[in-house]
Amino acid sequence: MADALRVPEELSARVPAEQRGPGLGRDAVRLLVSRGADEAGHHAFGELPRLLTAGDVLVVNTSRTLPAAVDGRVGDGRGRGEPVVVHFSTRGDRWHPAGRTVAGCWAVELRSPDGRGSTRPRAGGPQGAVVRLPGGARLALEAPVAPGGVRLWWGRVTGGTAAEVMRRYGRPIRYGYTDRDQPLSAYQTVFAVDSPGVGSAEMPSAARPFTAGLVARLVSAGVQFAPISLHTGVASAEAFEPPYAERFVVPAATAWLVNAARARRRAGPRASGGGRIIAVGTTAVRALESATGADGRVRAATGWTDLVVTPQRGVRAVDGLLTGLHEPTASHLLMLGAVAARDVLERAYAAAVERRCLWHEFGDLHLVLPG
Repeated sequence: MADALRVPEELSARVPAEQRGPGLGRDAVRLLVSRGADEAGHHAFGELPRLLTAGDVLVVNTSRTLPAAVDGRVGDGRGRGEPVVVHFSTRGDRWHPAGRTVAGCWAVELRSPDGRGSTRPRAGGPQGAVVRLPGGARLALEAPVAPGGVRLWWGRVTGGTAAEVMRRYGRPIRYGYTDRDQPLSAYQTVFAVDSPGVGSAEMPSAARPFTAGLVARLVSAGVQFAPISLHTGVASAEAFEPPYAERFVVPAATAWLVNAARARRRAGPRASGGGRIIAVGTTAVRALESATGADGRVRAATGWTDLVVTPQRGVRAVDGLLTGLHEPTASHLLMLGAVAARDVLERAYAAAVERRCLWHEFGDLHLVLPG
């Protein structure tokens, strides 16, 4: 399927929607809508309230984006050495390879500056290497996150904390298809809440186009919101790696709301609509499905999840998905394939390319609904 979903480079969104013209807001993006065998529909994102039905539930990720990119040097301890950019991905705690809680332990990715404000891939390590960080802090690399892995390493910060280093010297992770650095505020969604010591290395981007005004219109239309949090680590478009374990929380109130909506939908006439559980972003799918049993009931849950949602496993709680248009990595396609059939996705992506929709975190969105 990946070959069928290749995206022309010129369709990458270079800047946020609100910077593409005067008077535009975050919600000035397009919305591709797929409904089973129907041809993909084309809408403005602001039309979302009329595309949903009273009683539908939008599951949203409240994780806050971290200023996770920090400049450093791997060197000889005298200020020289190789310049690198450290991407702080996930705070480790119990997922440290020794199985113990270690203060300051993070999964990190080292990248090489590309001279244009972005980065290019670099192998991690070696074990024992020390990265000099701004403000006198140090990052010591201890072991690969995955046995035999080369990209992500466990590292421990000394001479300060990772949170302090990011707060004082960090910036949002930026990729080469964007034109310039953006302030951290450009990477926060309207749903983001502070959670000390944790957050997402990359923005839960499907929620970015939502504004307070649009949320109010959706609530007025009877659409409900169910918060979860999943603190996502760095993606790997180059390595095609599956997701690794990430922190998540599904509150009891969210579990109750989802279960109640699904029960009403099963009990009522199909023509009445409503009661659909629509995840805003693949992170919301992963968190909610991690809290859903084989019986289809969602239960309050907190901890870590290494769940990979595949077409073979399917989804148990989610009926639809609102997601960005992303370069098709293996894990992203697997999750989309659990929500919609392959031919639906191929038609939708072909329509998106034909209509010159924009890709990536500042781009247009795709709403996948049941047929």
